[in-house]
Amino acid sequence: QVQLVESGGGLVQAGGSLRLSCSASGRASSSYAMGWFRQAPGKEREFVAQINWNDNAYYADSVKRRFTISRDDAEKTVYLQMNSLLPSDTAVYRCAAAPTAGSGYTYWGQGTQVTVSS
Repeated sequence: QVQLVESGGGLVQAGGSLRLSCSASGRASSSYAMGWFRQAPGKEREFVAQINWNDNAYYADSVKRRFTISRDDAEKTVYLQMNSLLPSDTAVYRCAAAPTAGSGYTYWGQGTQVTVSS
């Protein structure tokens, strides 16, 4: 089993920055792909960013050039640096772990609230 715990959310003004952290424990491995997702009230969950075991990163178009995903395997932590935040970035952000390419995201954290005021 893998446990994921997010932190770093909060209230920020538009144009501001936040850094989210996702700490993994249990059987988490540096070979896992790690991702961030978000869900705003009344909307479906959407993909935000992913980082693979080889540090290749992928982003949703809506966050490219504003968000950066990174990982520290020694600390079993994944980060999401969010800059130039917009009110439309307001959502609950959850991290997830995918053990293999074919498994999909198997493990999920509880989420952290990000609220961007205009």
